[in-house]
Amino acid sequence: MKTKEQKYNEYVKKVTPTSNTWLNMFHAFWMGGLICVIGQFITNTFLKYGLEKEAAGKWTLVIIIGITVLLTGFNIFSKLAKLAGAGVLVPITGFANSIAASAIEYKKEGQVFGIGCKIFTIAGPVILYGILISWVLGLAAFVLMKMGVITI
Repeated sequence: MKTKEQKYNEYVKKVTPTSNTWLNMFHAFWMGGLICVIGQFITNTFLKYGLEKEAAGKWTLVIIIGITVLLTGFNIFSKLAKLAGAGVLVPITGFANSIAASAIEYKKEGQVFGIGCKIFTIAGPVILYGILISWVLGLAAFVLMKMGVITI
């Protein structure tokens, strides 16, 4: 007669999905590499047309974040994440996806109570407060410069 623990272990083994670790690592590797190749292509294109290296890097991040948000909005990013796992979730694309997904999920509840409140759930506070504080500090610096108190 089997004990409760043996029955439980057999049940867990039966219902636990199996995965091929090597195949998962392969998909994460090529997808993460593809993101890097696309990013490098964008950066090289900006450099080719005369943008400075630092500015080219910043614009590359903006474009990659924008692409990720679009892919999240069209429900494509979740399929890529299911296939490649950490290959797409670890870089900045995962961060952008987490913010966009939380906003999109609660869109039906309205602009204020849906998107406005639920964007705080995951990574939204970092972006929201970062933008708000930079706007406030920029406005303060502008006013102080106009008053002649500071020079930048």
